[in-house]
Amino acid sequence: MLRRLLQFIVVSAVAFAPSLRAAAFSDTRSVEAALVVAVQATRVADLVLLGAGFEAGLRQGMVCRISRGAAEIAEVVLVDLRPRAGAALILQLAPGQSIRPGDVATVKTLKA
Repeated sequence: MLRRLLQFIVVSAVAFAPSLRAAAFSDTRSVEAALVVAVQATRVADLVLLGAGFEAGLRQGMVCRISRGAAEIAEVVLVDLRPRAGAALILQLAPGQSIRPGDVATVKTLKA
């Protein structure tokens, strides 16, 4: 049920948000970074919409860090992906911060 709700929200947001229709989505082939294109408030949780999807190597369930410059703003988990767009739910948010369009999402990896 939650998955269907999330899919509906993502499809609706991409279809009806003018800023997303005009957004230049990332065309990278390696998982380096994805830009935040919007944050969509919903009744259940806020969705972070990314300008990269599974064509860029992102996969459902990956955890990403959201940063602005050198500051780490949040951690998100990818919940729905399209070829060139993705949606994530916020796991953690730094006190006094908010995620904004233009912030950068990078896949969280373990250091060896």
